[in-house]
Amino acid sequence: MTFACQACSEPQASPGPGTPGDPVAADVVVAWNARILEVAEDEDGFLTLKGVRSAALMHLAMHDALMSLEPRFRSFSSFDSNLPADPVVSASEAAYGVAVVQYPDRAGLFDEERGRWVAESTSDSALDANARIVGAEAAAAVLALRANDTWDTSPSYDWHPMGPGVYAEFNEHSGTPEGFVFGAGWAIATPFMLDAPSQFRSPPPPEIQSPEYTRAFDEVKAYGEATSAVRTPDQAHLAMWWKEFVEKSHNRLARELVDRRGTGLYEAARLFALLNMSVVDGYVASFDSKFHYNHWRPYTAIRWASNDGNPDTEEDASWTNLHDHTYAFPSYPSAHGTVCAAAMMVMGDVFGQQTPFEMTIPEVESAGPGSPLVSMDPPSRAFESFSQAAEECSASRVYLGIHFRYDSDAGTALGRNVGAMAVREFLVPVGDGER
Repeated sequence: MTFACQACSEPQASPGPGTPGDPVAADVVVAWNARILEVAEDEDGFLTLKGVRSAALMHLAMHDALMSLEPRFRSFSSFDSNLPADPVVSASEAAYGVAVVQYPDRAGLFDEERGRWVAESTSDSALDANARIVGAEAAAAVLALRANDTWDTSPSYDWHPMGPGVYAEFNEHSGTPEGFVFGAGWAIATPFMLDAPSQFRSPPPPEIQSPEYTRAFDEVKAYGEATSAVRTPDQAHLAMWWKEFVEKSHNRLARELVDRRGTGLYEAARLFALLNMSVVDGYVASFDSKFHYNHWRPYTAIRWASNDGNPDTEEDASWTNLHDHTYAFPSYPSAHGTVCAAAMMVMGDVFGQQTPFEMTIPEVESAGPGSPLVSMDPPSRAFESFSQAAEECSASRVYLGIHFRYDSDAGTALGRNVGAMAVREFLVPVGDGER
């Protein structure tokens, strides 16, 4: 079951950024995006779905508020209004209406952001007053639609007996308490767009005795090892550089691209709504597959290879990976690869899939969550297309030593399915007389 109310249809071409039809700058969208993600990171370091879910809710409210004023794209909720209102203040009020509910302890910070956009308005007081109503009602509509989406469910996890291919505990490498597994609740959260978490479930991983598994085993063992003799300096750089959580890195990229290209208010509101919905649904879909297949990590596979029944794999009981850490949840498919591909698909739809761009990630955690930060040198990487960036993002997890190649490939495919659905069926351009 999905909470989205709009009908599905094939998309028309999106208006280009900075077109005469969208002369209002997107500064309010960019500012609120940076603000809510700053607050989210301060609260939990993006270790729950709350931050990106809150960003998705906020941007959907901004989008729907704007669409009630000028329906260029379909809305997410059924909210509509006939009030004439200032669009910038309406968008800001919608953002405030979500942000203050999600993070009530930071209301003072949100009050400052809200006040800024009212103060900068050049509309008359009646339009600003209407904007407060439009924004508040759009926020309420989106929040009501997602009120019972089970994003914070914490189901129990049943550990399976140790066996070939089976996810096993390695708390000495994950740094987590004994018996801890991360993300089981993500697998059953209600998606924003997908009919169910399993809608695009990945096909099964290769059999442990198969040549495909052996190739993937040998690759990650050689290229992902801490002191690898075959990993190139560039592969080591991209392995660490891509570590930053997608909800932080890709929203930053979207803000930079919007600024560089002069994307207008309405298009930017749609972009950030689609982007953050896709990241949420990418996480939900990937964790559905992870906990369905319960596949082991390279760390376990390499250290326990003498017991895997595959005569072509060789054990290394002291093997560790590049950043000496493994995340405490099943391996297949790569969640990072999934959400990266989903986000890049959305940005490619808005900016053009073959658009060259540069992306900056200044620093990343040296190992697991909460570890000391290390500066990236260089801090930026250049790409010829959004699909190239998505593929490099997925491959980075092999060089980091935390995923098999088939984990990464399956994640990329899954993320592209999520992103393609987003741009094809949600917030699509409206026809004449449509809302």
